[in-house]
Amino acid sequence: MKATLGVENCLFPMPTVLVGANVNGKPNYMTVAWGGVMDFDYISVAIARARHTYVGIKENGTFSVNVPSLEMLAQTDYCGLVSGKDVDKGKLFENFYGTLETAPMIRECPINMECRVAHVIDIFPTHDVLVGKIVQTYCDEVYRTGGKIDWTRVQPILFTGTDAGYWSLGRRLGVIGSEGKSSNRAEGERTTWSVVPNSGTGGLLGLRGKDGFVATRENYLQVPFTLDHDLE
Repeated sequence: MKATLGVENCLFPMPTVLVGANVNGKPNYMTVAWGGVMDFDYISVAIARARHTYVGIKENGTFSVNVPSLEMLAQTDYCGLVSGKDVDKGKLFENFYGTLETAPMIRECPINMECRVAHVIDIFPTHDVLVGKIVQTYCDEVYRTGGKIDWTRVQPILFTGTDAGYWSLGRRLGVIGSEGKSSNRAEGERTTWSVVPNSGTGGLLGLRGKDGFVATRENYLQVPFTLDHDLE
């Protein structure tokens, strides 16, 4: 039986990233787990207005989103514990700059995206949601397979807000758009059939399908399917 939890946001897990910005000419990073995809080339991050990093984002109109791997968990968590006002977090990493020149990125992170601020959503009491236009994305060759990002190699850090936990990525389950096709018999079935010995004709009742599916009067009359067959 389901229990009521009140108003609790459970849209987790989410990727944990390091958002970078130049603050007073120096690279600074903060840990962010409230981010998302807005479009194919737009990304969002939620940042409290009081954060030191936000000063640099407003100053330059740019920021970076760096995706750390599991081996960077300690540094990633640390960047969320201390402020750039007190600690020079730029010294924790090897920094580099790209097209924008004001959005510092972390070379140790498998993936980096440099963004230009496109829109600010300021309807929340303590933080703003920054919508950034991605101008360039960087990824080391070791984290790609066949020219595409291989997430089993990246091993991103996932965050669950309901228990303040860090998690690792599990196994890949399938490919979008194909799993439903293979499981939905109502839209048709393509399989391999064979005649059951001594079954008699009986329409299709003498056919047995792959994976043990047997045609019965009830299902073959109602379920459309394509029959591939060879006659000997």
